[in-house]
Amino acid sequence: MIEWYGGLSVLEQIYFWLGVISTVFLIIQIVMLCFTSYGGDVDLDGDGDIDIDTDSGVSIFTVKSLTAFFAVGSWAGLLTCALIAENLQWVSVIVALVAGAAAFAVVVLLMRFLYKMQSNGTFQPEKLIGKRATVYVSVPEKRSGRGKITMNAQGKFMELDAMTDGDRLTVDDPVEIIATESECMIVRAVEKTENITPVDGE
Repeated sequence: MIEWYGGLSVLEQIYFWLGVISTVFLIIQIVMLCFTSYGGDVDLDGDGDIDIDTDSGVSIFTVKSLTAFFAVGSWAGLLTCALIAENLQWVSVIVALVAGAAAFAVVVLLMRFLYKMQSNGTFQPEKLIGKRATVYVSVPEKRSGRGKITMNAQGKFMELDAMTDGDRLTVDDPVEIIATESECMIVRAVEKTENITPVDGE
């Protein structure tokens, strides 16, 4: 293994480490999806979060889509380097970008499909009051804008618009739904150890 790694060019070593790191992140996200039903995507705005939404309600630049881009692109680039002449290794950059972009698009389309599937059925927002959720896209302070929260309720995984009367809520903050307005959840910050009504799995 060491001898093989030592024979790699600088570009191949970059591909290798990008592939290893992004693949580890990808595995972690798959495990999170299996055990928590969501992968903890982050958004990027003023405080370091990514937030570019589509009309479908699904963010384009998320941890899952970016991880897929780097994982698939890196390994595709490394494989291409191994198959072509050393003076043509620049071709591997093009292959890596194309392969990464394809993986990126597949993940976004898959998440959009799942979001639409999860949005089907009767939605009863009033039954979510008192339930706990997790911030998915930062929620601006004092109802100055909308963010997003995720939760499992009413038998499905939900991604919902949210506002707060308090301070800004950042990604992964635990919150409690205290009211609903036109299918937008009004939430408040809670401590992780605070005892509030558990999310129902009906």
